[in-house]
Amino acid sequence: MKYAGTLIFLILFSMTSFAVAQKELISKASQAYSSGAFAEAAELYAKVAELGYEAPELYYNLGNAYFKMHDYGHAILWYERAKRLSPGNEDIDFNLNVANTKISDKIEPLPELFYKRWFNGLVLLFPVDTWSVMAVLFLITGLSGLVLFLVSRVLILRKAGFWSGVTMIVFSLLFLTLSWSGNRYLTSTSYAVVFAPTITVKSSPDDKSTDLFVVHEGTKVILLDNISGWYEIRIANGSVGWLPVSALVKI
Repeated sequence: MKYAGTLIFLILFSMTSFAVAQKELISKASQAYSSGAFAEAAELYAKVAELGYEAPELYYNLGNAYFKMHDYGHAILWYERAKRLSPGNEDIDFNLNVANTKISDKIEPLPELFYKRWFNGLVLLFPVDTWSVMAVLFLITGLSGLVLFLVSRVLILRKAGFWSGVTMIVFSLLFLTLSWSGNRYLTSTSYAVVFAPTITVKSSPDDKSTDLFVVHEGTKVILLDNISGWYEIRIANGSVGWLPVSALVKI
C-alpha cells in the first residue's frame, strides 16, 4: 500500500512538472513572438506540440509564426491542424484563406450540391465534443418531457411533456448525427500538405510513369491510398495521381 501511494505521488508530480514545462515553453514562445523573434517562437511552440500537447490555439500560434516568416507551407499545415480541432473558428479560417492566397497553386474546387455544402458547414460549425454534449442534454430533456407525459394528470402538462419530449429527442438525434459526421471527418479522411517547392504528380507509383500535372508547396491534398512509399492523392478539382511520401506531410 505504501509503494502504491509513492507511485501515485510520483505520477502526479511528473504530470504537474510536465504541465509546468509546457506552460513555460508557451510563455517563452509568446514573448518571442511579441518581440518579433518568429523563428524562435515557432521552435518553442513546436517543442510543446512534440511533447504531445494538442490545442487549436497552439497550432494557430504556430501557423502565425510561420506565416510571419513567409513559410506558407508550414503555416497552412498548422492552420489546417488547428481547424481540425476547432472547425468553424473564424480566425483560423481567415488566416488559412490568406495563407492560401500566398502559394502558387490556385485550384478551383469541384462544385458541391447545395444541401451537401450546407450539411458539411453545419457539421463543422462546432467541435465534435460540443455536438455530443448537446445531444446528451437534449436527450435528457426529451426523456424528462416524456416522463412528465406519463406521470402527469393535467392534460395541458401531458401535451406539453409529450410534444416537447418528442421534439427534444428529434434534436438529440440530429446532434448525434452531426457529432458522428464530425468524428468521421476527423478520423476517416486523411489530408496532407505538399512540402516540395515544385513536384510532378505521376500516373502510378513509379518515377518512370506518365507525368500528369504539377503541384507546389502548400497545396492541400486528400490521401486515397499508400503503396510502397507513394501516396495516391486527389486535389480540390478532382484530379488524381501519385506522389512520393517524402513530398507530403500529413495534417
